[in-house]
Amino acid sequence: MKIKALIVVVVLALMSHSCGFYSFSGASIPAEAKTVSVDYFPNHAQLVNPMLSNIFTNALRDAMTNQTTLDMVESGGDIAFEGEITDYKTMPVAITSGQTAAMNRLTITVNVRFSNRIDETKDFEQSFSRYEDYPSDQDLNAVQEALTTTITEQLVEDIFNKALVNW
Repeated sequence: MKIKALIVVVVLALMSHSCGFYSFSGASIPAEAKTVSVDYFPNHAQLVNPMLSNIFTNALRDAMTNQTTLDMVESGGDIAFEGEITDYKTMPVAITSGQTAAMNRLTITVNVRFSNRIDETKDFEQSFSRYEDYPSDQDLNAVQEALTTTITEQLVEDIFNKALVNW
């Protein structure tokens, strides 16, 4: 029993002193990184959901706080995110034989600039886009909140994975 406990302690010690920090979320963060900042993401899309900027920015901040051990700072973090919402649109995707839409698609696109002040080779600027379909007999206003939440969660996961999981 003591040998098993010793092995666990040694493995944990080796993991914590490796070249980077590994969390259970799969994030690979340099050990020197202590802070993260997520700037406000303004909405520059032609069709504007007035709550989307706050929803997206807060979701990204929450992910960084909940899935890493980094301290959130207002700006200039060792790991930093900034960008803007560039597209928010709905369009028909499934046309029936009567030339009417059976399904509509809500798409959100976000442009992200990621800076890693510890390892600048990890910096990137990239657009991320996700969508959800909804029945055309439902008004966008009726389903917008649920769709926006789902799409935002997917976008945040994609951004987190690209920036910190190295996918």
